[in-house]
Amino acid sequence: MSKTLYLECYSGISGDMTVGALLDLGADQTVLEEQLKSLPVEGYETIISRVKKSGLAACDFNVVLDKEHENHDHDNEYLYGQEHGHDHDCIHDHEHSHGHIHEHIHDHGHSHGHSHDHEHSHGHNHDHEHPHGHSHDHAHRGLPEILKIIENSGMTEGAKKTASDIFHILAQAEAKAHGTSLQEVHFHEVGAVDSIVDIAAAAICLDNLGITEVIVPELYEGRGVIRCQHGLIPVPVPATANIAQMHHLTLHMTETEAELVTPTGAAIAAAVRTSDRLPARYRILKTGLGAGKRDYGRTSILRAMLIEEEKGSPDTIYKLETNIDDCTGEALGYVMERLLEAGARDVHYMPVFMKKNRPAYQLNIICKEEQIEALEDIIFAETTTIGIRRVQMERTVLDREIKKVNTSLGEVKVKICSLKEGRRIYPEYESAAAICRNTGFSYQEILKRICREVTDEEL
Repeated sequence: MSKTLYLECYSGISGDMTVGALLDLGADQTVLEEQLKSLPVEGYETIISRVKKSGLAACDFNVVLDKEHENHDHDNEYLYGQEHGHDHDCIHDHEHSHGHIHEHIHDHGHSHGHSHDHEHSHGHNHDHEHPHGHSHDHAHRGLPEILKIIENSGMTEGAKKTASDIFHILAQAEAKAHGTSLQEVHFHEVGAVDSIVDIAAAAICLDNLGITEVIVPELYEGRGVIRCQHGLIPVPVPATANIAQMHHLTLHMTETEAELVTPTGAAIAAAVRTSDRLPARYRILKTGLGAGKRDYGRTSILRAMLIEEEKGSPDTIYKLETNIDDCTGEALGYVMERLLEAGARDVHYMPVFMKKNRPAYQLNIICKEEQIEALEDIIFAETTTIGIRRVQMERTVLDREIKKVNTSLGEVKVKICSLKEGRRIYPEYESAAAICRNTGFSYQEILKRICREVTDEEL
């Protein structure tokens, strides 16, 4: 049975917010912890707790790093302030849950054997010796190294695929931002332990919940600038903007002066989204709230909902129509084939009389809204029309499913429609026609026999 997840991103989205929301929705914490332990990375622990955000109870997923791996995760003064005293390139990027990937630039000539002082804005110093095992071991991780970490873990195959998809999307976005290739881009912050854990955890939770469909209508984003490894950059940051562009994510810009959508959050949405439209009517089966870490004057939560479309509810469909009086029958037959192959729900012609009593045909196509552009392109390319009319119509559809059933004639596909009075069975044409060809019986006889033999008990 399909499970539909709706991500309501009114406060943006990040990796840790996603994990918290999915845990609150019911993902198994024990399964998550067991699979995270199998990751061949060290230097962290995870803390899962309940917190209050504007009085609302939410789940907080926190990856706590040891001293060698700590960074500026949620240091608002560093992210948005003006005076920080952090001018050296080895400073980590602004938040692990953002999933920033940066091409590693060796402009200060350090190696694993040197040492230097870190002066932090909160007033204490850290003298770091850099033996081979220092946190710089993640600075050179490229996409192959990250994918190897995922592959060598004990994560399920479904979780591995989702995590790998997220990393591919991030790498493509950063390669474009830095003008380099996918093979050459090196992971900086996403190569850090905490970011690997965030992305792996989101993939594990999605797989554990058995999510099959994900609806993400839009991502609310802030404005202004934010500090990263290379200085102050605009919001949305280049990686997020590239992901939104390449994967057709809708950004809803707000007046909040902060980064609400992190690259990791955008990559998760791009990797798992199957639709950007909610059903006209639906029921909420369960809700989960994931807490964000930042404090920027608005409630930092991601709400995740398991939803179910209301059965038998009216929805909308579109009709495209155009009148054609100067196109051959062969061309009209071919365009029908192309439209059906492209996903049109129905295609038909009606004879009409146009201006000056010209006999012509009206081409009618039934389709969903997201198919309009592609189908109109086919019509313009394959016919002589110069204009297409478009009508939105409401419709009421019966709940239906296709099943395979066994009969004395063999296995048959049937369509089962649910009405108030009960169920109605329709043998699928191709399935029934195949039996006709094999047995020599007429099509009408086959239909009657299938309907007699397939009972409610068998369904």
